[in-house]
Amino acid sequence: MFYNMKKNKFYLGITLGSLFMAGIMTACKEEFLELDPIGAYSESSLTNKKGVEGMLIATYAALDGRPETQATGSTNWIMGSVAADDANKGSEAADFNTINPIELYQQTPSNVVINDKWRGAVDGIGMANQVLRTLKLITDASAADAARIEGEARFLRAFFHMEGKKVFDKGFPWIPETAVTNEDYKAITNQADIWPQIEADFRFAMENLPPTQADRGRANKWAAAAFLGKALIYQKKYAEALTILKDVMANGTNAQGTKYALNPNYGANFRVATKNSAETVFVIQYAINDGAGNNSNANYEQNLNFPHGGSGDRPGGCCGFFQPSQALVNSYMTDAATGLPRRTPYATNGVTSDYQRTSSQPFTPYAGTLDPRLDHTVGRRGIQYLDWGAHPGRNWIRDINNGGPYSPKKNVHSRAELTGGSAGTGSWGQPANALSFPVMRYADVILLTAEAEAQAGSLSNATDLVNIVRERAGSQETIEGIYMVGSNTEGPVANYKVGLYTTPFASKDAAMTAIMEERRLELAMEGHRKFDLVRWGIAAQTLNAYASFEKTYVPKFTNAQFSANQDEFMPVPELVINTSRLSSGQFNLKQNEGYQ
Repeated sequence: MFYNMKKNKFYLGITLGSLFMAGIMTACKEEFLELDPIGAYSESSLTNKKGVEGMLIATYAALDGRPETQATGSTNWIMGSVAADDANKGSEAADFNTINPIELYQQTPSNVVINDKWRGAVDGIGMANQVLRTLKLITDASAADAARIEGEARFLRAFFHMEGKKVFDKGFPWIPETAVTNEDYKAITNQADIWPQIEADFRFAMENLPPTQADRGRANKWAAAAFLGKALIYQKKYAEALTILKDVMANGTNAQGTKYALNPNYGANFRVATKNSAETVFVIQYAINDGAGNNSNANYEQNLNFPHGGSGDRPGGCCGFFQPSQALVNSYMTDAATGLPRRTPYATNGVTSDYQRTSSQPFTPYAGTLDPRLDHTVGRRGIQYLDWGAHPGRNWIRDINNGGPYSPKKNVHSRAELTGGSAGTGSWGQPANALSFPVMRYADVILLTAEAEAQAGSLSNATDLVNIVRERAGSQETIEGIYMVGSNTEGPVANYKVGLYTTPFASKDAAMTAIMEERRLELAMEGHRKFDLVRWGIAAQTLNAYASFEKTYVPKFTNAQFSANQDEFMPVPELVINTSRLSSGQFNLKQNEGYQ
């Protein structure tokens, strides 16, 4: 057999380094479209159930992208959060500077980060197609196993196509399983709507996958249904989406058979011990200290996104990327009387920071009322940072003028996780941990359902669903999850207040305003924000207002200008277009609007 499972422990998830098959993870040649996911071996060498299962696991591994870059995976920290108003790139201007144009809405078709994102999606699609082709050749799988394998492969194929669709829109083509040779790939065209094929794959997966799986990390029937519902929401097919999403809410379970529910503590979604919980719909599974060299099964795509500097007992120490924006922090301000969102992200009297202070200078945290999800999402001075003690401010910031005064938090391990063996270092000393990334949480499902209810005019139902999410946000468990960690049992120094909507939303517009805000608060720093703004049709107005505000804190935004009808989507990489050149001199792949 030509692949090596090493010490893969599927119950910990489907991870990258432990799944390297000879050639599989070199799925894409430099030309980007010349995709040959089996590389060094032939299909016939794997035409049995064990071989196909191994190929399927490698397809899951592609969710984390390629190990040589932090830009090919599915966390979308760049394309979904830095490209929006969640976060600044952080670090120093010269470090990973190919992100800078994306952050400032100045991207071009030659940008290598954009190339990487395209390549990551195509890698995953090619691997899924390889599974589907080879599955037709095997004879030792039962009908049930064959249906499950096909369902998982088609789920993943739909997922990776949806990744491409969200980022590149019509520039991203459908890649069929019949595409095998370089000439097959050169013949592929774009500009057609690929949502019907995405829908069909998710629907097949929903109808053929079991509700429970033997291994954590595999997609099940309900994950497929949830993603089908989301794909329908993206297309504004609200009535159809509502039927599916209500079924998910009423009957859905995670892959272990646990009925979907919100974790009582919001922060539990971002801890190793609870990474496969009742709130888990679909996650990218990471593992550490499992025998894979250089901890290559850990969170490679986010290994730059830790507090920088400091000495002694601290998380990370490198590299200071992915710093939450001041606008995001201000979004968590609540009304002192009602506890509802103030919706003033650009307030000049917003949440105070230590932007003008060193760590040795005194600082008093903001005293106004806040949503506690802020302090599960953002590291800010004077507030408990997991069990590492209070965030010290400037000492953990690499370049405050390039990234602002805040640190990311959801992807960072605790001291207890480090000492307990769930975190460590990678090949060049970067932080590594087993904090699996939640691609979709049940809270996302609830808010998508609320959106569909609002569009249907069911304003009372929409209000109730938003309140379910808000009730957990203000729970005692969520507040204690910030402060009662490690040896710290003191009460909060922040002033937390979250209220519920006491009457149904007055109109569809009022409902959508509340739902949009709730998605921002609930899903911040999880790679969703830009895609939400684009599908709502408010990306240009929101991000230009953001840049105008954020430049007060981070001067580089002075040069940021979001161009409507262009910057909503990334350009098709020029290397990809060049690969589609025909003998006539024409190109089968067309460039997105505004980038020609």
